[in-house]
Amino acid sequence: MQPAIGLYGGTFDPVHHAHLRLALEVREALGLAGLRFVPCHVPALRAAPGASGEQRRAMLELAIRGEPGLSVDDRELRRSGPSYTIDTLASLRAELGPEVPLVWLLGADAWAQLPRWHDWQRLTDFAHLAVLARPGAAACETPADPALAAFLAEHRADPGCLRERAAGGVWFQPASLLDISASAVRAALRAGRSARYWLPEAVLDYIARHGLYRPAGA
Repeated sequence: MQPAIGLYGGTFDPVHHAHLRLALEVREALGLAGLRFVPCHVPALRAAPGASGEQRRAMLELAIRGEPGLSVDDRELRRSGPSYTIDTLASLRAELGPEVPLVWLLGADAWAQLPRWHDWQRLTDFAHLAVLARPGAAACETPADPALAAFLAEHRADPGCLRERAAGGVWFQPASLLDISASAVRAALRAGRSARYWLPEAVLDYIARHGLYRPAGA
């Protein structure tokens, strides 16, 4: 079995240190051949991003510049309409072939909302799902939604399945999740406060040069 590729979707509006630290940690923990950030174009279940797709992709590329094993996959930005993960995974599987293990990373909140995703029960046809959780956190391992609980019971595995098959497993991946959110970053910038140390300097410089997330009336 070939080394796995990790996939980290989101709006990244803007990308910050919690995103970056998590990506590095999961890539090392799972021995991934690489981890791709997949910026969303049109979110199906949340408000549209404040920055354009081109701007968010540029910030991601600045944030990971020089970091081996991290890259940006912009296929959702090049696709019109809502950015459905099932379409992204089907596209990647068609491109990479049936043998490469793919791992889609999910936060605990996204995991709880998975039954709202388009064609969600077919996600494991194309990839594994790694649900990111703080070490020792067990709440997300007992879903309240009966359909999600049944899905977990059918697909539950451990990362060892990456050596055996290309898709189909679900596991809970320990991660030291930094308490930084993109919404808090945007709120600080719109209030005229500093976001330094939440974001890479190159991303902060880009935001300033392009006038993103400016204070009201600026």
